Amino acid sequence: MNNPFEVIEARLSSIENLILDLKQPTKVEPTEQPEQFLTIQEAAKFLNLTVPTIYSKVSKGELPVMKRSKRLYFSSSELMDYLKKGRKKSKAEIEAAAEDYLKDKYKKG
Repeated sequence: MNNPFEVIEARLSSIENLILDLKQPTKVEPTEQPEQFLTIQEAAKFLNLTVPTIYSKVSKGELPVMKRSKRLYFSSSELMDYLKKGRKKSKAEIEAAAEDYLKDKYKKG
């Protein structure tokens, strides 16, 4: 008959290995998506704007655009960058930046 303590120890070791595997972050490989180009209607839907508003922003130079003959094309990644640039910082982020600035300023001075 097997020693019950050896069986328990083997099971605990197995459980420990499973827990260690769960604790280690799995590396998710980013999948490279090919560049996607959008028509003006798709860009309007992507940005949740009307087509006339898109034309207005293009004429003012606010939106990144490519023009081929009479057609406008928009890069989905460039539109995403455009949206991210409009992000407002939270109060905590502004306070942290101010503290860092003051720390650096008084270290040098």
